[in-house]
Amino acid sequence: MKIYTKKGDKGTTGLFGGSRVSKDDVRIECIGTLDEANSTIGLLRVKLGTGHEWQANLHKIQKDLMDMMSHLARPSDAKKENKNPMPVDGAAFCEEWIDALEAAMTSPSDYFLLPGGNEVSALCHVARTQMRRGERRLVSLIKTDEVNEAIPAYVNRLSDLFFTLARAEMDKAGVAEEKWQLFLYKRFKSAEPS
Repeated sequence: MKIYTKKGDKGTTGLFGGSRVSKDDVRIECIGTLDEANSTIGLLRVKLGTGHEWQANLHKIQKDLMDMMSHLARPSDAKKENKNPMPVDGAAFCEEWIDALEAAMTSPSDYFLLPGGNEVSALCHVARTQMRRGERRLVSLIKTDEVNEAIPAYVNRLSDLFFTLARAEMDKAGVAEEKWQLFLYKRFKSAEPS
């Protein structure tokens, strides 16, 4: 089978079930942004090396993103059923990993940080911001069609996870965080009378 079909030469692409939409349709924008994030995670995995302790979890996330993208490619009125699994445990999976990472770090997460630190941390921040953009596109899609609630919850938690992975990498490498400002809720808490 050839990789090119020529069906998209006029600016449309096929959805799950056979319908076609413009390549700048909100559904395609959403899927494309999550695909970018998935590619960044692939680059991160290469940088980490095959024996790194994050490999299995990052591999799971990549597979889950592929499954979620396949579900996002299926409009709710499509007759054909999507038999790919729906990662309904994604948000909880991220929360457990975040909690474990935070417990192992030497300082709490109280500040907005300047992205960077080292190459691995910077890649985590790129994935984080791509997840946030994917989440914004997802919200736009939800305004036009039904989306399984597990998907936005997972995508939201993934951005939190990649922030935490960036911090964990810097903590492990002994690289100082470049702090910008206290989180808003921390500023309000510190301003409260004792």
